[in-house]
Amino acid sequence: MSLKTPVLAALAVAAALSAGTATADTLKKIKDSGSITLGVRESSGALAYTLGNGKYVGFHTEMAERIALDLQKQLGLKELKIVYQPVTSQNRIPLVTNGTVDLECGSTTNNVARQKDVAFAVTTYVEEVRIAVKANSGITSIAQLNGKKVATTTGTTSVQLLRKHERGAGVNFEEVYGKDHADSFLNLESGRADAFVMDGQILAGNIARSKNPADYKIVGEVLNVEPIACMLRKDDAAFKKAVDDSIGGQIKAGSLAKLYDKWFMQPIPPANAKVGLPASDATKAAWASPNDKPAEDYAKK
Repeated sequence: MSLKTPVLAALAVAAALSAGTATADTLKKIKDSGSITLGVRESSGALAYTLGNGKYVGFHTEMAERIALDLQKQLGLKELKIVYQPVTSQNRIPLVTNGTVDLECGSTTNNVARQKDVAFAVTTYVEEVRIAVKANSGITSIAQLNGKKVATTTGTTSVQLLRKHERGAGVNFEEVYGKDHADSFLNLESGRADAFVMDGQILAGNIARSKNPADYKIVGEVLNVEPIACMLRKDDAAFKKAVDDSIGGQIKAGSLAKLYDKWFMQPIPPANAKVGLPASDATKAAWASPNDKPAEDYAKK
């Protein structure tokens, strides 16, 4: 396995332009090139984030690296180079569909709308969308966001969920957009926003890595329950099976649960702070019965 190789934005754009229509045989592409391009996130909580200098870490990032090792064995390659391509909420789907990224394991929700463009591996994390505020703000519920500024990340669905929530009816607030999750948290940290609405583990991860974690808290009603999964190109059954088989093997071996403990229950870099978020019953259920059901199935009563 090669050393980690960051991809500069300019090269990513060039690759996207040259990729055109993505190949339908990702395994062949990986074998012929001797490399796999992983879509990685820079500030998706303990699931996936950067330490800087081209180093990407986190529960889903390390899981993806283990998937790559299994693919290397399956394809009989002596070496498989991993290329790390940072993606954002806005460009992650286009970079998968145009062939720039082979596998994106970050914090992407599997839903029906996205399934029109991409495919998803089996669910490896089930998320609850929540609200983060300053601990001294006095805000404890959705209703108290009336007249406030709410941070969210461009390309995500969190604010729509907030508006659709039954307790969000009649609550008027101003949206403050961040280019990524770190930028959105900065809006809360700096006072440009009164709250940050996002996946609970992303909130917890950003709080854990902040200068003063005790200054923040996660409050309010659960806005939504969402299955998070690795994203890949559509209509490539062989590649999806290989990815799903690797994840299934990690689950059966117990290594996925250990990986979760490493990133969510133990001190993590750079601040060596604990996120302190035990695996939920819903996440454990997803591991017990691997499936690629979309978020809409979780919403059914």
